[in-house]
Amino acid sequence: MELRVLHYFLAVAREQSISAAAKSLHLSQPTLSTQLRALEQELGKPLLVRGSKGSRKITLTEEGMLLRKRAEEILELVRKTENEITLSDDTIAGDVYIGAGETRIMRLIARAACDLQKECPDIHCHISSGNARYVMEQLDKGLIDFGLLYAAVDPLRYNSIPIPLQDEWGVLMRRDAPLADHPFITPEDLMGQPLILSQQEETSHIISRWMNCDPARLNVAATYNLIFNASLLAEEGLGYTLSFDGLINTKDSPLCFRPLKPTLRAQACLVWKKYQIMPKAAEKFLHQLQEYLDEM
Repeated sequence: MELRVLHYFLAVAREQSISAAAKSLHLSQPTLSTQLRALEQELGKPLLVRGSKGSRKITLTEEGMLLRKRAEEILELVRKTENEITLSDDTIAGDVYIGAGETRIMRLIARAACDLQKECPDIHCHISSGNARYVMEQLDKGLIDFGLLYAAVDPLRYNSIPIPLQDEWGVLMRRDAPLADHPFITPEDLMGQPLILSQQEETSHIISRWMNCDPARLNVAATYNLIFNASLLAEEGLGYTLSFDGLINTKDSPLCFRPLKPTLRAQACLVWKKYQIMPKAAEKFLHQLQEYLDEM
């Protein structure tokens, strides 16, 4: 399977048309069609559903959708590798890729990135957001340099440095909600209440341990991946959103935030893979961040 053919396949998936893709690739339509048929024969699976005469729109089969995802990852990794190799030994430039969830600790990452770019304007930082599973997958595939995680990691496979800042859990709710007049929220307050939880698998276990109950007893009304969407659910009165403090600005808002009692905090760490040669740009970023941490 050639990289060139993967590029052709992605063009067809993007354009949803062989003729349009051929035009964008500066190929003839028969040449592109031949390459795609050869790719399907090589893999032994149909990748494209050709449209009828009335509609020439191309759609992807289930195998085609999988190949599209993997091809995007492969070509991005190739591009990243080429950039790292082609830079001269004297040049400090390149891209730093960081995966993280939603947390105020990202402000520390942002400050380090800002100062780094002032010193090295040819270094650019790229942030991808997702849950712990997504960040670990991206890290293992080499698509990101660092992951900001709350989950424990295998010290035999990853290096990590703890971040000396903690996020504090609490409840986001409407100001007229029954629990809004409480200065803090206890496990008894939330028992039986409709909860809006993060989709991260560990969240329900964290909250259930804090509430001292089985996860199955939690009344989960909805789950979320992005806290802004969860805030809209809370604003409409669907339930009580469990989240970190400071992610939603509740000033002049129909929402309010109340901390938990007993206090529940989360400790983050910056993680990267062991036994790999770190790109100079990523090494420079890590040094910059470490200077910040040493001053804290």
